[in-house]
Amino acid sequence: MRPTAPLILAATLAATAGLTSCGGGSGSDPDTVKVAYNRSTDNKIRFKDNHLAEVKKQFEKANPGKKVKLIPIQAQDNDYATKVQQMMRSPKTAPDLVYEDTFRINSDIKAGYLRPLDDYLDKWKTWDQFVDTAKAAAKAEDGKTYGVPDGTDTRGLWFNKKIFAKAGLPADWSPKNWNEILEAARTIKKKVPGVTPLNVYTGKAPGETSVMQGFEMLLYGTGEAGGNPLYDPGAKKWVTGGKGFSDALGFLRTVYSEKLGPDISDALDPNVGTTVFSEWLPEGKLAIALDGSWLGQNWLKTGGKPWPEWSKTLGQAPMPTQNGQAPGKVSMSGGWTWAITAKSKNPDLAWKFIERLQTKDNAVTWDIVDAQIAVRKDVAQDPKYTSSMPGITFFTGLVKNTHYRPTTPVYPQVSTAIGEAMEAATTGDASPEKAAKSYDDQLKSIADGATVAAGGQG
Repeated sequence: MRPTAPLILAATLAATAGLTSCGGGSGSDPDTVKVAYNRSTDNKIRFKDNHLAEVKKQFEKANPGKKVKLIPIQAQDNDYATKVQQMMRSPKTAPDLVYEDTFRINSDIKAGYLRPLDDYLDKWKTWDQFVDTAKAAAKAEDGKTYGVPDGTDTRGLWFNKKIFAKAGLPADWSPKNWNEILEAARTIKKKVPGVTPLNVYTGKAPGETSVMQGFEMLLYGTGEAGGNPLYDPGAKKWVTGGKGFSDALGFLRTVYSEKLGPDISDALDPNVGTTVFSEWLPEGKLAIALDGSWLGQNWLKTGGKPWPEWSKTLGQAPMPTQNGQAPGKVSMSGGWTWAITAKSKNPDLAWKFIERLQTKDNAVTWDIVDAQIAVRKDVAQDPKYTSSMPGITFFTGLVKNTHYRPTTPVYPQVSTAIGEAMEAATTGDASPEKAAKSYDDQLKSIADGATVAAGGQG
């Protein structure tokens, strides 16, 4: 999950005020399509706003008399989702088009907030360019598709080569297992005092940032439950925390108990993701970061923290599996989609805006400015994309070893339970085994018992 900072309430209220004060619903103006999206909480970052403003201009020029109303919601990801859900409940406040995280799309589908797009997709030749995994991310249990993805991401290890040189570590570092990561962090702690050796996101406050970029990057590298350590799609059952689950929590406990990571108060700050890219990495305060493919966008001239030296200072390495077992590497992938709300009165106009967003040129431009991993075959082959940023080839190469989160409606609740287990293990409030047991108890409650399968207890 791409990290953002906490809710900026005033901006959010301002963004939605126009919907409620005008007295009309989403369809009060049949010539206007209302588009809600998440705005970065870093006020220096506005590339998404700028891109949407350009597409709005194109759309209005191509469709005389039609207008686009952009509704930015400046909020941390969890708060953004809550605000959008509140808006979608009523035709008076529902936007026509909304930016949906694939991790939440199925819960919003189940809640009745979104409408299927199959009638549009069946007639849209561009849909054939999208890779199957991306299409599946926006498909519900009813077999219908509710969103058009605009990119994906992968995750790996970023490391500071200057700090590594001071510690006597190689510039082509590529750890083969978890222990080699910990040993590198211990060496840095000993030889380069004053630097945080390793950041692995953890705890409840950072939300899905912790769960996906921290815990799941570990869990999916354990080889538990035949490669489906959270959810068994064949049996349609959630998997209780087995040995791999406890081992992943144990890794976090080692990082923080040995003070190889940031201070716990900083690690549990909901702003920690922003701090990593805006301060710790560019200021040379952090040696190793388990993080996402998109970080480089922040350091470009158009980013919130321009850092010309970043491509020479930082190296990237795949996240290894726990013991180096096949396939040796692990990544997690997510992404966002454009979805039409169920209460939209202008769905056809909203679809036309999606088509404009997804022209070949606009799709290439977006994947470049947002440092996305392409989900379209034509975009992935475009020279502008392949040469857009240092490291793009590395992170695109991780797709073959990546995993996607379960797409069931209750996943957000499961994610919250994982965050609580992470925090307990990180702070030492519970042993990894006890934290895993607490997760199991919550899981059974979330899944009503009938859809829980036993995990591998090794």
